[in-house]
Amino acid sequence: MAGLLAAAPSYASPYLPSSDSQVLEKLPGRAGDTSTKELAELRASAQQAPSDASAQAALAQRYIDLAGARGDPRYIGYADALLQRFSKPYSAELFTIRGVLRQYRHDFQGGLQDFAQALKLDPEYAEAHAWRGAIYLVQADYPAANKECLALKSLGREALHGACLGLAQAYAGNLQSGYQTLLNTLSTTRSAASRLWLLTRLGELAAWQGRPDVARQHYARAMALGQDDVYLLAAWSDFLLDNGQARDVVKLLSAWESADSLLVRLAIAEGLIDSPAAQKHRDMLRDRFAAARARGDTTHLAEEARFELQARKDPATALRLAQENYAYQREPRDARVLLETAIAAKQKQAAKPALDWLQSSKFEDRRMRQLAKELQ
Repeated sequence: MAGLLAAAPSYASPYLPSSDSQVLEKLPGRAGDTSTKELAELRASAQQAPSDASAQAALAQRYIDLAGARGDPRYIGYADALLQRFSKPYSAELFTIRGVLRQYRHDFQGGLQDFAQALKLDPEYAEAHAWRGAIYLVQADYPAANKECLALKSLGREALHGACLGLAQAYAGNLQSGYQTLLNTLSTTRSAASRLWLLTRLGELAAWQGRPDVARQHYARAMALGQDDVYLLAAWSDFLLDNGQARDVVKLLSAWESADSLLVRLAIAEGLIDSPAAQKHRDMLRDRFAAARARGDTTHLAEEARFELQARKDPATALRLAQENYAYQREPRDARVLLETAIAAKQKQAAKPALDWLQSSKFEDRRMRQLAKELQ
């Protein structure tokens, strides 16, 4: 199908299924993958207990986990539909899950409202505090994020507290303290999923510090855990691209066309090595981003900006997308995209929000400091 799309730019008429029960596609399984059986069991439990908030929450959470592991947004749609069908009063867990779904679509205010509702029902529901902290970090509101970190500490959730505090410290201008906090948290964490998250973030922080050898070690340990995780693959790919290893990115991501954020990195890497597959993947991304715009989806604006800048060589469009993205998300990676596109478009004033953030936060990433100097 990808080959047909690349060869024929015209659009076919939409296909309308003949009934709600018609199967349109079966997602491929992976060797050793137990999620199909697990999902079947969770779906059965949810169907047998339609008014049980815990059963619905367990299935919805598993859908969210799979979306994060595989980068397939359809799982988010499944979780969303499940919650919309639930007509009973929400539990703290269901409010939190709905908040997670809202923040996935960049409805951060709606997400914060849901997390507040969860904490109203259960003031000690740690996951709601953790997700509020995550949103405040995305919005560069570090004092608010620190309050959530302290709440997690008071609840005795040391791993969540360490993860929250480490990022808050790093984003707010103290990379070394943030790095050490995450490293200390890793030493006391046994959960494989938590260790993967911590190792990935440690890799990012070490790269920001200008310590590529240390960053490489953290990423290698995270990859060795053998768990699918789109964020890890994206961060590791970005590190490899920054260090001139485009061929390694192509090898790493060749089986990940289904995840838009990873396909962007694959297309960029293929362009750098003049791969014959580069044009096919650029066409795929063009169609996917057009479809996202048609349905009002803004979740991949930063990736689309990178795609326009590095794959399609259109700095003006890339800058517009980067500016739009920075209105929603203001994490370090978002600031970098805005700086890079402003440099390419020769529009210093457009990067002012990112430059202001660099000055106020004193964020210490060497690469971004160099980009700011180029703009000056």
